[in-house]
Amino acid sequence: MKPFSMTYWRKFVAKEWFLMVVSLVLASFLWNFVSGERTVDKNVMIPVEVINLPRDLVISNQFKKEIEVTVNGPRSLILELETKQITRQIDLSKAVPGTTVITNDVDSIPMRRGVTVLRVQPSTIILSLDKLIQKKFTVNPVTTGQPSPGYILKRLQMDPEVITITGPETVLSRYEVLRTRVINLNGLKKSIQQQVPLDLEPAIVDLIGETTITAEITVALETVQKEYKVKLVEPATSGDTVIEQVHVIANVPKLLLDNKTNVASLLSARVEENAENGFVGVVRIIPSQDLSLPVEVISIDPATVELKKTAESP
Repeated sequence: MKPFSMTYWRKFVAKEWFLMVVSLVLASFLWNFVSGERTVDKNVMIPVEVINLPRDLVISNQFKKEIEVTVNGPRSLILELETKQITRQIDLSKAVPGTTVITNDVDSIPMRRGVTVLRVQPSTIILSLDKLIQKKFTVNPVTTGQPSPGYILKRLQMDPEVITITGPETVLSRYEVLRTRVINLNGLKKSIQQQVPLDLEPAIVDLIGETTITAEITVALETVQKEYKVKLVEPATSGDTVIEQVHVIANVPKLLLDNKTNVASLLSARVEENAENGFVGVVRIIPSQDLSLPVEVISIDPATVELKKTAESP
């Protein structure tokens, strides 16, 4: 075989030791290139990543979500750190309720070869771990003022009436109810719906945010139960008795009474034939158009009248 022939070179290149020599040369070249590059110190911000937190636990305190790390290494590698997704991972797979202190040492930050971690700030992270629970809270309205004179607050209903919150047991155990901000009832004359923010402590806001509910405010006329004798428009004969008036019990708006309104004079009664039984008349109370406010009739005595039977045709 001729020296330096093609066959000779193929056998030479095929040798394993030749490939190893080439690898060592390339590695030596790269190392010399990197080693020869100027090294720098730089502060970089590394995110804190909590992993494997048990489902029944929650971190109940505020802690820094980033730590400051001082690194040393070739400028090109330091610049690459900005594009690398390097995090300070905190594994809580074995955590229990209570206070856990995490130490940030130079070995806790994963860095590529050639970059050295010099310092980590803060040196520790304190985590308060609490049991995660659900708790139901009744929403209590807080009001000020009164409806307009002659009107009363009949009902004040919150929608929703109950709010369920999920959060740390030590936080939720401090509260029993949720309260609204002040609802002004002053001068109301009609029922309304109103959006009302809840008056929440900061610890609850952190869990559910600023929350608004609907207040359904029902306002009604203030009434007084009164008894009246009301005349029939047309007297009715029940058997042998002639009925000219009926006895009425009604809820009357206090405003009418305060204004000295003669309510009885503004009411009349009429006997209407019963569609199901033509021999029985039903007494109806008819308010006058001059009656400015509604009167609620509770009872009428007599409520029905027996009408005379007409003779049948032969």
